[in-house]
Amino acid sequence: MNLATRIVVIGVGNEYRRDDGVGRAVVAGLAARTGDRALPSGTALRVCDGEPARLITLWEGADLAVVVDAAHAHPGHPGRVHRLEVDAAGLPGSGGPTSSHGLGLGEAVELARALDRLPTRLVVYAVEGADTAFGQGLSTPVSAAVEPLAERITRELTSHRRSLHDRTAPA
Repeated sequence: MNLATRIVVIGVGNEYRRDDGVGRAVVAGLAARTGDRALPSGTALRVCDGEPARLITLWEGADLAVVVDAAHAHPGHPGRVHRLEVDAAGLPGSGGPTSSHGLGLGEAVELARALDRLPTRLVVYAVEGADTAFGQGLSTPVSAAVEPLAERITRELTSHRRSLHDRTAPA
């Protein structure tokens, strides 16, 4: 296996803006995993406020980067999770969920693309929020999405690591 392969999970958000802290909550849940639920070795867990230059720095050089962020959707369904995979065309356009931050993830992706600093593979999990008012703690529907999403991400990381191993193993 290629030990230089890098996987990073980035929780985006502000824990003092209620549901905007869902990315950080998922990363905290991933960090607490042990035993058969543990993440593949070498997986980096990071948090970020969503500022594009910081995001780019965190995912640069990664084989797989998974970003978890709160999102607004209209009409909204708090706690619903969207999985988006960035490809050559970038993130899906308008009509879907958008970041809860002023400069969205789409801007970070396009800047990274222009600077040739995208990870090899970028997956975004956007969780629809209900409340981004000042305060701590997630709303009930968003809180209920945290553990299932952490489990889903764990399976995705494990599958990714396994597929890399299978591709690089001697025949």
